[in-house]
Amino acid sequence: MNIIDEGYIIGLRKHGDKSLILTVLTKHNGKLIGYVKGALSKKTFSTFQLGNLVHIQAYARLDENMLSFRIELIAPVAVSFMSSPQKLDVLSSFCTLCHDCLPEKEPLERFFYYIDSFFSFINEENWFVHYALFEYFLLDFLGIGLDLSECSATGVTENLAYVSPKSGKAVCFSAGQPYKDRLYQFPHFVVENNYFPTAFEVADLLDMTAFFLNKNFFKAHGLKFPIKRANLREITIEYKEAV
Repeated sequence: MNIIDEGYIIGLRKHGDKSLILTVLTKHNGKLIGYVKGALSKKTFSTFQLGNLVHIQAYARLDENMLSFRIELIAPVAVSFMSSPQKLDVLSSFCTLCHDCLPEKEPLERFFYYIDSFFSFINEENWFVHYALFEYFLLDFLGIGLDLSECSATGVTENLAYVSPKSGKAVCFSAGQPYKDRLYQFPHFVVENNYFPTAFEVADLLDMTAFFLNKNFFKAHGLKFPIKRANLREITIEYKEAV
């Protein structure tokens, strides 16, 4: 097996004194895990940082064997996270969700666009919006996406205002108003492709994606919701106050 691709480093595990087991989200081959000999040498240490974009050559004698990697740095994206504790926490959440949720060696197809956007826009004012969109489309990639096309109660497609935590489907204003305290806010900015929503809209979306990821993926697979993702609740509050 031989693979040539590029992608973002999302996992690092020390193996011996100077080598690593590396996890990379690649453009065409999905999540790859492999061995990098001598990765912790002084010459190459800066290459192997979470978030860095790398060129990867992977090979294995047999399909069932662990891959061996040859890695070259394309862009030191990790530097963009290091000046902000909030961005580092969000990166940790991103890496944990990708590690836990994404299957190995399965092409990510359209979903890679949202992964790439998260890293590409990390220095922009609306960087947190791109993280929220990553979580929203992660649900879709996992087959547990939300249905925002019409009201689950009436079938209408106008005046959609809420999302049901039970069904993951949209609810119109008139049908949902009596139960609004039990429903999530409809994420208009996602449907309208608005990349500059209010901070409150972003925080509402992240509350909703956390709920559905936990309910429909982690609990469904008998797994605990990642602490690194749960800790983002404080960051969403800070984000609302800062923007």
